[in-house]
Amino acid sequence: MRKLGLDYGDKTIGVAISDGFGWTAQGIEVIKRSNSTEYKKSIARIAVLIKEYEIDTIILGYPKNMDNTEGERCEKTKLFQKQLETAFPTIPVILWDERMSTIAAERSLLEADVSRKKRKSIIDKMAAMHILQGYLDKKQNEN
Repeated sequence: MRKLGLDYGDKTIGVAISDGFGWTAQGIEVIKRSNSTEYKKSIARIAVLIKEYEIDTIILGYPKNMDNTEGERCEKTKLFQKQLETAFPTIPVILWDERMSTIAAERSLLEADVSRKKRKSIIDKMAAMHILQGYLDKKQNEN
């Protein structure tokens, strides 16, 4: 079984999946949304991914502030978490501290000399990959 990593934003959701062993995360796509309260199409696409990749756990990036406080973005993420839990009641949805994931993704893309236009189109799935990889690394270190 695989893990699904999500970087939830107002207009996009970055998506990553783990390999079958739970060692590595790969960014696979960005789900585009028309507005921040539109869940139906996003949930439908995630349902397809869950079935296709045999997902057993969802890791949802949790955007705490740098001082560890929770702001408006955390509230929006918790609302999305509830949507996921309602749609997929047998799959745990784990909130994962995503501080620095977008910065790490941006740094990786800059080091790879990816153009600004290309970075913009893939930054969210790279952030999802960093979120999921952080979770996978922690789980491996616990064993």
